[in-house]
Amino acid sequence: MTDLISLDGTPAPRFAFGAMQFGENADDAAARAMFDACVDAGITHFDTANLYTGGASEKILGRLIVPLRERLIIATKIGYDAPDNIAALRSQFDTSRARMGLDAVDILYLHRFNPNLALDTQIELLAELQSAGQTRYLALSNFAAWQAMKAHAIAQRLGTKIDVIQPMFSLVKRQAEVELLPMCASEGILAATYSPLGGGLLTGKYATGGTGRLSEDHRYAARYGLEWMHKAGEALPQIAQDLGVHPATLAVAWVASHPARPAPILSARSLEQLQPSLDALSFTMTTELRDRLTALTPTPAPATDRIEENV
Repeated sequence: MTDLISLDGTPAPRFAFGAMQFGENADDAAARAMFDACVDAGITHFDTANLYTGGASEKILGRLIVPLRERLIIATKIGYDAPDNIAALRSQFDTSRARMGLDAVDILYLHRFNPNLALDTQIELLAELQSAGQTRYLALSNFAAWQAMKAHAIAQRLGTKIDVIQPMFSLVKRQAEVELLPMCASEGILAATYSPLGGGLLTGKYATGGTGRLSEDHRYAARYGLEWMHKAGEALPQIAQDLGVHPATLAVAWVASHPARPAPILSARSLEQLQPSLDALSFTMTTELRDRLTALTPTPAPATDRIEENV
């Protein structure tokens, strides 16, 4: 497993913070409060993207990291909405570095698989930027396992490797269990997984009339639109109440307790909203509790589709 190390040699803990909401739902003051709380909790891995909030996320994060840069792991992503050419990818990366005031980032992701641009060419760009000292770890976001392994093989031919992938993973989005997480365990790749709260569904707020991404964004409503997902979003808070903990704490701790040792990416609009997720850093997830939570949602079929082999 790739162990992330900061520029000053500080090992990154197995949790990260995603700055996707900086500059939109989280203003400068809220961003500062959450950043400081993460650092105080021991989190040094911060994630953003060229696309987020029209560049405001990178700008705000860039200002926040200045005094601590050498001990932090900074990740960004390029290519989600870039034209299908390498020059556009390079330009996005240059823009990201300028926004954050950085000559280099620690982790550079291809934000999504682009079938319209040769993968060899894209990985060659990442390897070139790594050789130039402009990034240290090569990464992929939202790639299927076969796409990630193809990229990994190309990187190995170039004398490097894919170090990190970023898939969605939560109690209501478990597809990563089928191939991505086993691939990471086999190939020594870190899975920095996003949306551990299932768009807020697992906090139980929607069951009580609360608002958030599922009520504000049709894409999230569709992503978490299945009935069994909402039933899990009602059941998990009941278990949390019985245990005297916040449901977000359970949801994040469940992700972190997977045997492949993923690094959950926490995110929020405010420190108040973030704190229960931060509490997962010190929460002890027993095998019995993990099994109880896992049973709330369907286990995805194995990659071979031989379901009887899971019994």
